Amino acid sequence: MKHKYLPLLIAAALGAMSASAMASGYRFGSQSVSGQGTADANSAEAADASTIFYNPAGLSRLDGTQIDLGATVVIPHSTFNDTGSTRFTGTPTGGTAAHDFAPDSVTAPSAYFSHKINEQWAVGFGVFVPYGAKLDYGNTWTGRYSLSNIKLEAVTLNPSVSFKVNEHHAFGFGIDAERMTADLGQAVDTPGAVAALSSSPVGAALVHQIAALGGNPAALAAVQDGHGSEDGKDWGYGFNLGYLYTLDQNTRFGVAYRSSIVHQLKGGAVWDFSQVTTDPIVNHILAAASNRANSAALVSLRTPETLSFNGFHTIDAKWDVMGDLTWTRNSRMSDLNIQFPGTVEGDEVIRQQWKNTYRVSLGANYHYSDVLTLRGGIAYDQSPVRDDQLTHPALPDSDRTQLSFGANYKFNAHSSIDLAYSYMSFKDATTDYSNACSPLTPSCTGNGETTRGVYQTHLQLLGLAYNYKF
Repeated sequence: MKHKYLPLLIAAALGAMSASAMASGYRFGSQSVSGQGTADANSAEAADASTIFYNPAGLSRLDGTQIDLGATVVIPHSTFNDTGSTRFTGTPTGGTAAHDFAPDSVTAPSAYFSHKINEQWAVGFGVFVPYGAKLDYGNTWTGRYSLSNIKLEAVTLNPSVSFKVNEHHAFGFGIDAERMTADLGQAVDTPGAVAALSSSPVGAALVHQIAALGGNPAALAAVQDGHGSEDGKDWGYGFNLGYLYTLDQNTRFGVAYRSSIVHQLKGGAVWDFSQVTTDPIVNHILAAASNRANSAALVSLRTPETLSFNGFHTIDAKWDVMGDLTWTRNSRMSDLNIQFPGTVEGDEVIRQQWKNTYRVSLGANYHYSDVLTLRGGIAYDQSPVRDDQLTHPALPDSDRTQLSFGANYKFNAHSSIDLAYSYMSFKDATTDYSNACSPLTPSCTGNGETTRGVYQTHLQLLGLAYNYKF
């Protein structure tokens, strides 16, 4: 009975691209409160130090020394309704068929600093959360054999510099140092495996072994799930580039590129069979037979690069309009191979095969007065998931539309605050995801479960930032 079950690092790998705080894939939905107010259409505006994330060439437009400290709170509402999830044997998994699995809220901070050295050179430093997810399905839902909970977070340190060639051309460059961590929990389908082997020679041998060691074979009639928990972490490095063309004092265009980052997520797996039955001897034998021992785990992954084209135009003293088109190379996330160094276990292969996506956003500023600017924006963001068969519970993703409103209020010449509110509406996401490897197959690792159901999701984002200029 060679059980090999889905490890945490699968979810970390799936998360290389946020499920409870999302832009497309696992990218967190807001890196700047001022940007959030326009649905991130303001990349060419370069109004504050958060331009470090959107386009580092925008540093050339900032005077003196500036600080931007912000936080975005995501309030998700996500439900799952089961439509027939099964074990690898084809029998129902049982458990909770409909429930809300999202957390009450998720908060992501950001901090940006910029300094103008002279008329040509400016430098900056940014800290932000490009990817993040937090889902908790619990230990009794119908898809627990693929996932019970996941927490993924990536924090990026982004020192940057810009060079202004003349009044029309400016360039920017940044280095990305990214720390990615992940935690995951899942159930182990011990009941399904025992049932599948009950009438086989292997099952008879297990009964004989249990009796020989003084255990009670009758305990096999009431087998419960085992549980696994794992973690993984890694530092990865990349870069970002920006170009800003200023046509005149009212109009400018930008191009920005953020590279992919290679991660080697390393962690450990801990498996708990102590509650499988009430007989400790039976639990010990089933744990040994499952071939699941505490061990290391490793997955290599490469985050997607992005390429953005954007523009900004001042119509008159009251109105600015802006737009952004971002292409993301999500196809970097093909099938994933999870390895177990130092063991004889075969790899876990996760069918991913993400597609490249586009995000388009349009926004506007209305300068109500000298101290108050109102913002608004709308965006459409494609999901990288190709179809129902490739929708994994770690990322119940779908195309979404974002509507945003924001404001900037100036207290004086030095300080101001930004406020933003966004509503994201997702298309219903249907999953019919099967683990391709049976737990009885010795050459590979997998649960063999099929998770079937429909996800319904919408999110609200609340942002607050404080800005100070020296």
